[in-house]
Amino acid sequence: MKQILSFRRPAFVALSCLFAFTLSAAKPVKTLLITGQNNHNWQVSHVVIKQILENSGLFSVDFAVSPEKGKDMSGFILDFSSYQLVILDYNGDAWPEETNRRFLSFVENGGGVVVYHAADNAFSGWEAYNKIIALGGWEGRNEKSGPYVYWQNGRLVKDSSPGVGGSHGKQHTYVLNGRDMSHPITKGLPLKWLHGKDELYDRMRGPGDIANLLYTAYSDKETGGSGREEPLLFTVNYGKARIFHTMLGHAGATVEDNPAMQCAGFQVTLLRGAEWAATGKVKQKVPKDFPAETTASDRKQYK
Repeated sequence: MKQILSFRRPAFVALSCLFAFTLSAAKPVKTLLITGQNNHNWQVSHVVIKQILENSGLFSVDFAVSPEKGKDMSGFILDFSSYQLVILDYNGDAWPEETNRRFLSFVENGGGVVVYHAADNAFSGWEAYNKIIALGGWEGRNEKSGPYVYWQNGRLVKDSSPGVGGSHGKQHTYVLNGRDMSHPITKGLPLKWLHGKDELYDRMRGPGDIANLLYTAYSDKETGGSGREEPLLFTVNYGKARIFHTMLGHAGATVEDNPAMQCAGFQVTLLRGAEWAATGKVKQKVPKDFPAETTASDRKQYK
C-alpha cells in the first residue's frame, strides 16, 4: 500500500490522480502466512515471502506464528474468514482440531492456497492435508502414504514401489523443464530456465492428484538424486480451492544469504502462483529479468 499511496500527491494533474485512484481501487489480496515451526529456517522464509509478495503491490500479508515446538498449541486457533489466500510455511506440531476444521472449510469453499517447500513435509497422518498437497515427504511417509509420482516418457507415472517418501541430494543449480505452458501461471514463461542453488526434492509420494503439472527438474544421481524427472511446481484439485504447490525455495542462513529464494525464477513463479490461487487469473507480465535456460537471475532485494 505504501507504493500505491505514494502516487497521491497534490502536484499531479487530474489524469495522474485518476491513475492513482485506479491503482488504489485494486485492493491487495489479503493473505495469511502460517509459520512458526519448521525443520527449515522459517525465521528467514516467512520474512522473505512477505517481502516478495508485498513488494509486488498485489498482496497484503499477515502472519500466524505458532507457539514453539512442544509448547501448548491449544490457543493456536486461526480465523481464515477474511482472507483470500493462505500460504503454508509450517512443518511442526499438530494444529488444534478447530483450526484444522476451519482450514478445511476455507479450502473446500474455494480459498486459495500456496504450499511452499517444506510445508509438504507436515502432517503425514492427516489424510485431507495430504490430498491438499498431493505429494509430500519425510515424517514417516512410505508406500502406505501413496505412490511415488514422477515424469517419464512424456507422462506422469504413479509408482507404488516400497520405500521412504522424500529425499534430496546436495544443493545445486538446476534447470526447470516446462510441462504445461498454457496454464495462467506459466503462460509466457520460458520452457526451460536455470534456478538458483537449491534443494531438489525427489522421491515424493502421496495421493498424487496433480491437476496441472507446470515444471519438473531432473534429479541427477551425481548430486545424490533419484535419477528421475521430478514434479516441482504444480496445481492440485481439492474441493473448490485453487492450490499451487512449489517445492522450490529452501531458506538460506539469512535474508541476505538466501540464493534459492533470491532467484528471480522462484520469486516470479511464487507471485504468479499466488495470484492464480487467490483469483484464478494471472495479470502479471513476464519480467525481463526472468532466468533463461543457461543464465540464472537474482533479485537480492526481493523486488
